[in-house]
Amino acid sequence: MSPLFGGRTITWDQKSGAYRVELDDGFRQVIVELMEQFLELLEDPGAPVLYRLFPPAYSDPADIQHQDEYRRLMQDDLVERRRAELELVASTARQSTLTEDQLLAWSRAINSVRLALGTYLDIREEDAERVPSTAEESAYHWLNYLLEETVEALSRHT
Repeated sequence: MSPLFGGRTITWDQKSGAYRVELDDGFRQVIVELMEQFLELLEDPGAPVLYRLFPPAYSDPADIQHQDEYRRLMQDDLVERRRAELELVASTARQSTLTEDQLLAWSRAINSVRLALGTYLDIREEDAERVPSTAEESAYHWLNYLLEETVEALSRHT
């Protein structure tokens, strides 16, 4: 759990049958802005920063034709699915409750943005955790926390 928050920010509310999201307006605005910025990045799905989101299906150079065919058949669908999730998160960021489907979309969208930001920052799994020194690093760490919150909330309910 993040030291910035006193308790869970996303919890299952049995009474309402929904997930309760307790974030202040500033954090909600950050979510909207991150989703909107990431939507702009999706205009070029071949951009290096999106590599982890759209990795090649075939890595052997001999399979370049198969890779090109895969991208031709799948790229638009993959981008559109990500776009829909990002738009859903941006449109629901100010809501105090979310359905399970909405929270699942949140977890996927947050992870997408986190992966792209981690690629941009050249963060690798084997890297030691470091104290953020830039706004981008702070956003990356906060997205890690928020993803953990979504997963924890979903796992506690199911």
